[in-house]
Parts: sequence; structure tokens; C-alpha cells
Amino acid sequence: MSKNFRKEHDFLGEKEVPNSAYYGVQTLRAKENFDITGIPLSKEPLFIKAFGYVKKAAALANKDCGVLDKKITEAIVFACDELIAGKYTDQFISDLIQGGAGTSTNMNANEVIANIGLEYMGYAKGDYEHLHPNNHVNCSQSTNDAYPTAFRLALYFIIDDFVTSLEKLQASFYKKGKSFKDVLKMGRTQLQDAVPMTLGQEFNAFATTIGEDVQRLKEVQKLITEVNMGATAIGTGVNAPKGYAEKCVKHLAKFSKVPVTLAADLIEATYDAGAYVQLSGTMKRCAVKLSKICNDLRLLSSGPRCGFQEINLPPMQPGSSIMPGKVNPVIPEAVNQTCFYVIGADLTVTMAAEAGQLQLNVMEPVLAFALFTSFEYMTKACDMLREKCIDGITANKERTKDMVMNSIGIVTQLNPILGYEQSADIAREALKTGKSIHDIVVKERKLITQKKWDEIYSIENLINPKFINQ
Repeated sequence: MSKNFRKEHDFLGEKEVPNSAYYGVQTLRAKENFDITGIPLSKEPLFIKAFGYVKKAAALANKDCGVLDKKITEAIVFACDELIAGKYTDQFISDLIQGGAGTSTNMNANEVIANIGLEYMGYAKGDYEHLHPNNHVNCSQSTNDAYPTAFRLALYFIIDDFVTSLEKLQASFYKKGKSFKDVLKMGRTQLQDAVPMTLGQEFNAFATTIGEDVQRLKEVQKLITEVNMGATAIGTGVNAPKGYAEKCVKHLAKFSKVPVTLAADLIEATYDAGAYVQLSGTMKRCAVKLSKICNDLRLLSSGPRCGFQEINLPPMQPGSSIMPGKVNPVIPEAVNQTCFYVIGADLTVTMAAEAGQLQLNVMEPVLAFALFTSFEYMTKACDMLREKCIDGITANKERTKDMVMNSIGIVTQLNPILGYEQSADIAREALKTGKSIHDIVVKERKLITQKKWDEIYSIENLINPKFINQ
């Protein structure tokens, strides 16, 4: 055997592991077996950090229960603190999608922690008689409680990051709403003229709808704080000492600063994926609404001469290889596509949650992949939309005002005075002849005075309409 390798074994046989590697034989098998996404665990540092917290809490609980001695516990805790600090992430080489309900991920963590701990104790990597990945690092645990607990911790951290991005995007829309508060424009329903509003009101509504999703995400975040740590294989707590589960979760809450609680029914908690379904559904809701906003931004900026042309998006790049001077709304388009991915990933979560059988859901790796990627992509999309689009939007104030005053839709304001039937007749004539509502009502039919017209159609009244009758 080359001096650059060490020999490790599991019950399937021996394999050579690079001496420089902190992972071991089971991780190496996972690397060879699963090459699906090309995305290794190292690309999810918060997941690795979460495993550090889980394994640290488990070691301390085992020490409290008299299962692990002080020296081994100290080595495991040191190694876990290294992971929590963001070190050794490159040693997590297993693909995110894998068979075995996450066993490869759990063993990757166990082996890396064991080998960091061995060096801390003064031994060589792979000298497992002194600190073993299964006997010590995985003591009183199973993949079936360690993996979902770490998964939930990671999701908690990731939700915090995404909520921060959403709140910044919301603030950006509110800022634009304030700057556009006096920009009169036409509201539309079914893409047809409706009644006047302001561009500020439109952007404030964008901010409000994003704020609703912030609240929904905070609500569902609480659901994932219930963990099954101590359940071990199926929820019966086999191979775990009495009191271990409670002690472990207490340590976990203390070190992670996440308010985790122990599930009341560990058997149910070990197979249930309902919280992931609800979280994914909330993400889908957010994606649907954000995509709708981007659709609106693309419509409102359409033109520059033959579209709505109410707002101007910051020009980011040339838009055509054949049409000179064309600039496309590429940032909202990219956000739309990101939202489509998240909407599709929600179906993956649904099917994976449904596929759980009896006492375990073995599809949790694809649940993790779908949720991690959805949050990552949506966080980046929100930041991109804010920085490269929303903050730089300008309004075409005269254009929007002219469209309002030339619109047939403003006849709606005359309903309380002239009644629906007569107002509809005025609209019909305006549409047929091309005349303005003003000319028909004031100049031709003399139904109201110019003074009354000015009162009804003042910018103040159009922005904040009050009831005006005879």
C-alpha cells in the first residue's frame, strides 16, 4: 500500500483512503456510489455546521449519562467546534442525493469528527480503536434521528437568511412606493383600464405582499424546531441510555441558539415529513407571488415606445444579437425562472414526503436537496432583484398622467352623479369616436361644470377618492 494511503475497513471489506482525508471508508463508498447532482455536502456549510451542533450535543449527553468518558467527549467536542467554526467543509464529499435515508451524510460527519478528534488526542487518522466513528461519535444515535435533526437546524438557519433578504426587498419596494407617491397612473384589471391610482400605491402593495410571506415563513419556521433526537432507529430509543434524549436536546438548544424541543411521539416524528411539506408550500407561495410581481414589472416597463412605458428598469445588458439598441428586462426574467424552479421543487417535496413507508422516510436526502436549493436560489434571486432592478427603477410621470386623463376608465368616477347607464353610454361614445370623456361630459353634453370636473378629477381626489355626488 502506498504511503499516501491508509487502509480502512467496514463489514463489506477494506479500501484505501487517502492519508490526507478526514473522511473514511464509508464516505468513500458513498462518493463512488452516488454521483447524481454533482453537488457535495461541502456546498451546504450550514448543514455541516448543524451536524457539528448535533454531534456535540450527543457527546455531552452521553457523558452526562455515563456512556462516554471525559477524554473521548473532549475530543469529539473539539472536532465539532471545528465544524461549527466552518473548518473542514471540504471533507464532506458525499452527494446531497443518496440512498440510505442520509446514512452516507451521517457517516461522513462521524468519520470526519472521529479523525479530527484522533489528531487532537495525538493519534493518527484511522486509528479508530481510540475514537471510533460509530461506537463513539455516533453513540446513542442513528442516522434516523441525527440526520433529520441536523436537517431541521440547517433549515432554521437558512430561513433566517432568506427572511433577511425578503425584508430588504420589502424595504426597497416601500422606498420606491414613497418616491412614487405622487405619480398618477391607471390601474388595470384583466389588462383593461380600471380606475386611477398612484405608482406609489402599486409599489407599496408589492411590499405588503412580500411582508405577508415573511410572516408565513416565520410561522412555519417554528414547526421545524420539533426534533426526534434520541429516537435512534425508529423512535423507540434503542441503544440510548435513559434520559439521553432530553439531555441531548437541552444541550442542542443551548449551543445552537435554536429553540428546539423534543417531539412528544418519537415514532411519529421519525417518519413524519409534514413540516417539510408546509415549509415547501410556503416557499411555493412566495415564489408564485414574487413571479407575479416580476410579471408586472415587465409589463409596466414594456416599450420603450410601443408598450406601457410607465416605469424604466435599469438597463443591464444588450438585449438582442440582431436588434440594435434593444434592452430586455433580464433581471425580472431571471427571477421568474428561479420561481418556476421552486414551484417545481415543491412537487418533489410532496412526492418525497408521501413516499415514506412505515417507520421511516428514506427520501429525506431529496427533501434536503429540494429545500436547500430552493432557499439558496430564492435568496440570491431576491438580492439580485433588489440590487440590480428595484433600487434603480424610475417613473415616467407625464406618460402615466396622460394615460389616465385619456382613459375611458375614468368615467367610473361619474357613476355617483350620472348613474351607471348614462356613464356607460358616455364610455361607449368615447370608445367609438375617440373623443375624451371630458369633452363629451363637459363640452358637448354639459352634464357637469368645469368646476365640478376639476373637483372630481383633481390629482388629490384620484389618488384618495372621496364620494362626490350632485
